[in-house]
This record gives sequence, C-alpha cells and structure tokens, in this order.
Amino acid sequence: MVIIHRDHLHTQNPDVKKIIITIDGYSSCGKSTLAKQLAAKLNYLYIDSGAMYRAITLYFIQQRVEWNDSVQVKNALENISLEFIHNQISGQSDMFLNGENVEQMIREMLVAERVSEVAAIREVREFAVAQQQKMGAQKGIVMDGRDIGTVVFPHAELKIFMTADPAIRVERRFKELYAKNPNITLHEVKENLELRDYIDANREISPLRKAEDAIILDNSQLNLQEQLDLVMQWVEDAIMAHSS
Repeated sequence: MVIIHRDHLHTQNPDVKKIIITIDGYSSCGKSTLAKQLAAKLNYLYIDSGAMYRAITLYFIQQRVEWNDSVQVKNALENISLEFIHNQISGQSDMFLNGENVEQMIREMLVAERVSEVAAIREVREFAVAQQQKMGAQKGIVMDGRDIGTVVFPHAELKIFMTADPAIRVERRFKELYAKNPNITLHEVKENLELRDYIDANREISPLRKAEDAIILDNSQLNLQEQLDLVMQWVEDAIMAHSS
C-alpha cells in the first residue's frame, strides 16, 4: 500500500493517482468557478462542458440552423470543431469554435436563451459527450455540466452535485449579466433560469439529475473560500481512497 500525505496530494508525485472530478447541478450555482479553482489547485485540466454546448448553439444561430430538423443538425455538427486553448492573460482556457475565440460571444443572453434547447438534442449530446470522454481518457480532469457524473463519466472517482436557493441563483446571474448588459432586468434573468431548469430536468436525453453516488453541495450560505476548503476535503479523501 502506498501511504500518501495530504500535503503531497497537489504535486506531481507519481504515487498519487489522478482522478476524474465531475460537478453537475443547476445554472448559476457556481459550478464553473469551483471547477476552475479545483483544477488550478490540483494542476488538473478544466473542461467547461457548458462552453461546448454554448459554442454549438452559437454556430447554429450564426448559420441559421433549424434545430428541429435532424438533417440540418447532423450536417452542421460535421462542420464544427471545438477546442480549448489556454489564455495567458486570464490564465483560463478559452473556447474556440472553428479556430475563432468565441469565449465572450457564448456568454451573451442570445446564446443563454437557446442553449438548453440545443443541448437537449440527441445528436448534439452524442457529439459533445464523445469529445468529452476523449478529453478525459487520461484522467486528471475537472468537468462541470448537467450530465457529467451520470452519462459522461459514470465511474468518476468524485461526483459533486451543486445546488443553491433559487433566489440566490437569480441574484448571482443578474450581477454577472448586468456587468455586460445594464439593460437586463431581474425578471428576465429569473424567467431564463426557470426555463433552463425546466428544460434541463425534463429533457428526454440525459436530463439533469443527481448521480446516486454524488455528494450534494448547497452553497447558498458559503463564500468561495469556504466552498473550496470543504470540497478539497472531499477531493483529498477521494484521491487517497484511489491511490492505495
């Protein structure tokens, strides 16, 4: 048995087995923020699955793809190339669609209002999931989304399901969007989140649900540091359990 001290878990120690960490949950719970923090702390690769669906949605909008037409959808997917490229200024990975940095465009309300519909399409999910599984083949990744722990990586070593009080989620999302669009209203944000929740939880393909072995993280009353400290304990336990 290999004995691993907690202080050594965040190094490149070859005795420490890399794991897959999945973070699922509702919109505006801070999944991406937590995933980025964990990836940086562990020196893991962060994969923003939501950015992939947003980029696909952006392409469909730009190319006027009728996403109720399966033929158009399949043809469009054949012309989509997605890639995460490290941004030296921000220190994060930006989403590139067919060679173009679309990180800012995919965060606009126009995309947010349609992404749940596009992500519910069987062909779109199969396309994205296949790429995500390929990215995680070597482990050492943190990925957030809606079906990561249930469909993409059902055997992940650590699964987290994030939630928060709906009113708090609306407020968080409003602050995020208001900084980019001062004309946005709280009512618009509330309606958008409610619609996305309904579509995510009720779609036929890979609906949003908690994996049976996922740990619930309700961060309604946690600040970012408290949340990170708590989850790092879960990460350390999972790494130690799978490094013997």
